[in-house]
Amino acid sequence: MKHADPEKALGVRQYHVASVLCQRARVAMSHFEPNEYIRYDLLEKNIDIVRKRLNRPLTLSEKIVYGHLDDPAKQEIERGKTYLRLRPDRVAMQDATAQMAMLQFISSGLPKVAVPSTIHCDHLIEAQLGGEKDLRRAKDINQEVYNFLATAGAKYGVGFWRPGSGIIHQIILENYAYPGVLLIGTDSHTPNGGGLGGICIGVGGADAVDVMAGIPWELKCPKVIGVKLTGSLSGWTSPKDVILKVAGILTVKGGTGAIVEYHGPGVDSISCTGMATICNMGAEIGATTSVFPYNHRMKKYLSKTGREDIAKLADEYKDHLVPDPGCHYDQLIEINLNELKPHINGPFTPDLAHPVAEVGTVAEREGWPLDIRVGLIGSCTNSSYEDMGRSAAVAKQALAHGLKCKSQFTITPGSEQIRATIERDGYAQILREVGGIVLANACGPCIGQWDRKDIKKGEKNTIVTSYNRNFTGRNDANPETHAFVTSPEIVTALAIAGTLKFNPETDFLTGKDGKKFKLEAPDADELPRAEFDPGQDTYQHPPKDSSGQRVDVSPTSQRLQLLEPFDKWDGKDLEDLQILIKVKGKCTTDHISAAGPWLKFRGHLDNISNNLLIGAINIENGKANSVRNAVTQEFGPVPDTARYYKKHGIRWVVIGDENYGEGSSREHAALEPRHLGGRAIITKSFARIHETNLKKQGLLPLTFADPADYNKIHPVDKLTIQGLKDFAPGKPLKCIIKHPNGTQETILLNHTFNETQIEWFRAGSALNRMKELQQQQ
Repeated sequence: MKHADPEKALGVRQYHVASVLCQRARVAMSHFEPNEYIRYDLLEKNIDIVRKRLNRPLTLSEKIVYGHLDDPAKQEIERGKTYLRLRPDRVAMQDATAQMAMLQFISSGLPKVAVPSTIHCDHLIEAQLGGEKDLRRAKDINQEVYNFLATAGAKYGVGFWRPGSGIIHQIILENYAYPGVLLIGTDSHTPNGGGLGGICIGVGGADAVDVMAGIPWELKCPKVIGVKLTGSLSGWTSPKDVILKVAGILTVKGGTGAIVEYHGPGVDSISCTGMATICNMGAEIGATTSVFPYNHRMKKYLSKTGREDIAKLADEYKDHLVPDPGCHYDQLIEINLNELKPHINGPFTPDLAHPVAEVGTVAEREGWPLDIRVGLIGSCTNSSYEDMGRSAAVAKQALAHGLKCKSQFTITPGSEQIRATIERDGYAQILREVGGIVLANACGPCIGQWDRKDIKKGEKNTIVTSYNRNFTGRNDANPETHAFVTSPEIVTALAIAGTLKFNPETDFLTGKDGKKFKLEAPDADELPRAEFDPGQDTYQHPPKDSSGQRVDVSPTSQRLQLLEPFDKWDGKDLEDLQILIKVKGKCTTDHISAAGPWLKFRGHLDNISNNLLIGAINIENGKANSVRNAVTQEFGPVPDTARYYKKHGIRWVVIGDENYGEGSSREHAALEPRHLGGRAIITKSFARIHETNLKKQGLLPLTFADPADYNKIHPVDKLTIQGLKDFAPGKPLKCIIKHPNGTQETILLNHTFNETQIEWFRAGSALNRMKELQQQQ
């Protein structure tokens, strides 16, 4: 049978496919990197390979993660067990962690980064007087660091966002995140990008160096926790309440080793920036990351932020940007948004969940201060246009009745674009009129960058924030500050009322005229009706030719220090390790390497090591920063004792409790113990990022095979770790506990090292191993 015009028909079809592929191939990842394209075609190809191999429906998390496999045809894939070798699309670094990341990259000897990468100056700006003055002061104080980061970025091909640009995660959402991206960032709240349908994972600087060096990045194959949302948000209930509720269910370690994947009909009632809020705080439950499926809310946000071409491309590949019907979750949580009430979590931990209606009663019972001293809105979690609009809607009602905030009130815009737009649209002025101070576009009080004057250290008080973390002393370095986390609109209402006893859903305020009134649930636009006002241009492109660019680090600098390689493993077991400290209870990265005033030393390893474990509680005496020197028998600061041991050739170990190292991604919490002579950290369990950071620096993160063995070890004991000559994946190590009375007992220690990570240990660090491989080539 003769076909009519077969060549012509085939030609038309080929032309159509070719034109579509051509169009797809030319959609850039961002406006700032016009020659770096989104590779949905490669994502699709890898997903097809893996789907055939696994022969089952895939979750969205699996599609994006497995779609970035270095070798999808041969990679062993088993959730919670195997290690995946991945090819992330890009890297993002905030200025506090970028210093050490760039110092490590410089040490690698490589000429340029292999993937698009950016640096964001948001952590070093202290909140003191207000946005403009604080920014000017920060630029002056941090000039040396900003110059280092700007010149290092220019030298090695990294985009540089100047101070005042905004918070890294908001900048990423506005410019770099997109559905299906695999992005790693040197900040624990990198998962914020999951609100735009990407898998965005917080890591330490050494992991970022691997990706910037073009080396496949390793991640333990995550389990997947499904959160099915039904109903829709309304009234005072906000996206923040979803994650506050989930945190209450899963606790601070319930998401460890897993990606939290939201799905269900309730998703469509949440804005894109609202989804980002939920993903952002997934870090507080220990999750690897969190993600939402691509939908019309994301499409709307992409278009509004000037990325309509990405939205159109995502529409074409939408099947790969949502979960398969019938896919399996390792755990499933269901939340009916119709029934969800406004929540407030705290104090001292982000998983202590209370409905707003009940927190006042709980506070009275527990003896928490009811009087709210400060309300703070913003941070990377809640600083979007919608957040600012909903807060302004509450404030406007109070102003109409002649009221202002009874509490102090601060506002942190998420980015220069948000700041400029809320100024143009009047939100900022309303928030000022109700008594607020608009701070710089930066992290500020959320990470302890707060020069707080209204209380003295040790004074018991309450603050409410729209931030993410509320660990002891995190916001203001005062261990007696009871910090509560809630939505921006609830913060605003509580700041107006001045007390935790106020429930805006049911309680009345008294206006200036003496009449009682009730606040109405806030209503605000998801996105500005006009286009976003970009504000000032704060981005520095890396030059095409950087051959003449110099990066100077003064040998006498107190803030920057070039790195020296760590020593290699000597091939022997670790004998007679002294216990530096046996930690009692919660030990976050804030306890291990404090932020606040210590941020200025993030580029100087020796100086910042003076904060090692100063916040951890010593089980021997119940005190912070007070440990026994095993040689002199005197009690002194933890860093001083570690330095004494190092000077005298005494190797040491830390004993920790549950979820050791939860919190920020700061790898200084791993670099410092290694620098001061530590060899192992033995705990009941680890937070994911910190465990990886320890491995990267050549330390041994080990866990008790029997958690009860934690009680067998006393601070005066010595430990010997055996089995390192035969160190192998899945094979426990032996630990000999030597008591002062001469008795001994043996326990088993588990680990999660794979072959590659064992090579890091033997080489002394992951960076040392990278250099070895380069020399072999």
